[in-house]
Amino acid sequence: MRWNPSRPLLAGLLLLAWHGAAAATAGDEARDCPVLPPAAGLQAELPDPLRLPDGSRAHEPGQWHCLRQQTLHALEAQVYGSKGPAPEAVAGTVTPERIEVEVRHGGRGERFAARLHLPPGEGPFPAMLVMAGVAGVSPELLASEGVAWIEFPSTDIGAETGQGRRKEGAFYRLYGDEVAGTGTLMAWAWGVSRVIDVIAADDGRLLRADAIGVSGCSRHGKGALAAGAFDPRVVLTVPIESGAGGVPTWRHAPEGAQPATSAFGEQPWLGDAFGTYADDPRRLAVDQHQVLALVAPRGLLVLDNPHIAWLGAPAARASVLAAREVYGLLGATGNLGYHAEVESAAHCAWRPEWDAPARAAIRRHLLRQPAPDLPLPAP
Repeated sequence: MRWNPSRPLLAGLLLLAWHGAAAATAGDEARDCPVLPPAAGLQAELPDPLRLPDGSRAHEPGQWHCLRQQTLHALEAQVYGSKGPAPEAVAGTVTPERIEVEVRHGGRGERFAARLHLPPGEGPFPAMLVMAGVAGVSPELLASEGVAWIEFPSTDIGAETGQGRRKEGAFYRLYGDEVAGTGTLMAWAWGVSRVIDVIAADDGRLLRADAIGVSGCSRHGKGALAAGAFDPRVVLTVPIESGAGGVPTWRHAPEGAQPATSAFGEQPWLGDAFGTYADDPRRLAVDQHQVLALVAPRGLLVLDNPHIAWLGAPAARASVLAAREVYGLLGATGNLGYHAEVESAAHCAWRPEWDAPARAAIRRHLLRQPAPDLPLPAP
């Protein structure tokens, strides 16, 4: 049936260690379902995000558990590359100005820091990680809602070298050959998970580990989406104008949108394996709407710019509508939103038209207050 979508660790720091299934609570999810090879062959239509391995369609929420893991596996194998194993130890501190992170794995150690901006009032506060610290959800809007703003140091984790697909950064130094084929978007997602680890270990002194969002624009919108998809502790994901390799589906890319070959070659955002499919993404077993589906049933607000063809906004809209199938199965359609009705064509500029949906998403998911459903386009 065809689916038709409408260094040594510093003394005195908090220390975490994972063994076995405990990794699932650290954003590096335990896999307790059979791992299946991604489907092969040309597929012109979007893959059905609810299609089960036997060809039938999921119709109960409980069926999503294993289907989600199989989707994760396929996306790692064909699009992003591996997030790597849960690190052996993470240590860190949270102060009113900074979050310090140290990670140890396989005899290696790395450290990085994220700047922290607290809103007025008494904590602990919800927090929004902004990829690269620029052009995410407006800092003024966050402060007005009592949400802390974390400047996530994306390029310290996975650097954009400006030399084709050469990769550098803490993630690659720590894991070495284990992640040689992984793209920087997944490296950034891994770094977000490590920041959340440190926040969680701080026991809610300044920040609430159960109220963490992530946002970013353009390439950092791609990274925000990956972070939200691959760490279930992120309760709100807000990718902005993410373009190819972010929200838009590959198969629905309109004329003038960045081609897959361009997105693959511009920077090492995507995993090396994606190069096999870049000339014809219809050969992928998956598409980007399934990355959105991984966020379900948590909050996901896609903010877009239809004035710049390169960003592929029509394909982003199609992706959201396709991901709605999974949100619907899980009874969480109101947690998914898309907004692209903006007057200004400026790239990565916060717009007043986004204030209302962003406030609704923040109140609904970070503050857990009554708020309207997030806006969705008509099918």
